Amino acid sequence: MATTLKNLSSYNPNEITSAKKMKFGIVVSDWNAEVTHALLKGALETLISHGAKEENILVKHVPGSFELTLGAQFMAEYGDLDGVICLGCVIQGETRHFDFICQGVTHGITELNMNYNIPFVFGLLTTNNQEQALDRAGGKHGNKGVEAAVTAIKMAALQKEMEELED
Repeated sequence: MATTLKNLSSYNPNEITSAKKMKFGIVVSDWNAEVTHALLKGALETLISHGAKEENILVKHVPGSFELTLGAQFMAEYGDLDGVICLGCVIQGETRHFDFICQGVTHGITELNMNYNIPFVFGLLTTNNQEQALDRAGGKHGNKGVEAAVTAIKMAALQKEMEELED
């Protein structure tokens, strides 16, 4: 569904499992910081509002969106986490750089999901301009960071449910 038809911050809180016993990593790009730090704020507030303890949320910053993949891998290798949220923003410019960065990050996060036994959440905005990015970082279309946090909780809960089936 297109973002213009959905508010990224809208969800049914009753459908979310408590995150009280969960640990999350958030890797956030500092490129386009006005946008990405707003995404981070939305993700943090959402995790905490669903019971995650601040001490169970590890936040690390990387220079740009391309570095999200390696930053997320480091988190998976060195942290005991239930999920990793990747937050970044790539705004279309005059060159194909946008395409290469978006493709690389998308492929990288997909690979992490397939190679590690925890969910990696794609919280990368890919917009045509700054206004569209701000609209999705707490503006008129909500906050992609909220959506990413909800996804992380749901996927971590799904993994725990599947693990319980083995018992």
